This record gives sequence, structure tokens and C-alpha cells, in this order.
Amino acid sequence: MLSKEDQRRFEQITRQLRESDPAFFARLDSRARARRGRWLMLLTIVLWASLPAMTVLAGWLAGALCAVVLVANAAVMWRFRRRWL
Repeated sequence: MLSKEDQRRFEQITRQLRESDPAFFARLDSRARARRGRWLMLLTIVLWASLPAMTVLAGWLAGALCAVVLVANAAVMWRFRRRWL
């Protein structure tokens, strides 16, 4: 955790970097977005793979809960699809 003074200085450095070299800053930002997209896609794959097993092993309520989480995940991915494409 940074102190208030360190946080202020960090924000100042970040702002100067963004203004002085926008191409570099955009490249860093796109990498972070791609990383978030990969994690969300991995979460989706794991949830889809676990849905049948969860339904069989834990019952219909756990399967329904997993399905609801998948629908919410799909909504988030659809809403923010431009961020990592």
C-alpha cells in the first residue's frame, strides 16, 4: 500500500507517461485488457465443463446455480466484448 504522497507521485508519473508516450501507454493497456479476457474465457470454459458433473454429483440445485453463474458470465463477456477483442 502506498502512502498518499507516494500515490500522488505515482499518478503524476503515470499522467506524464501517458502524455509523453501515448503509444507505449496504449500498448500496456491493451495487454492488461487481453489478460482479463483470457481469465474470463478460462472461467467460462471451467464452468461449462463442470456444469454436467456438478449437476450429477451435487444435484439439480447446484447445477441450476452453476447455470445462473454461466448466464451472468456470458452477460459480462457480451457487455465488455470490445475491451479484449
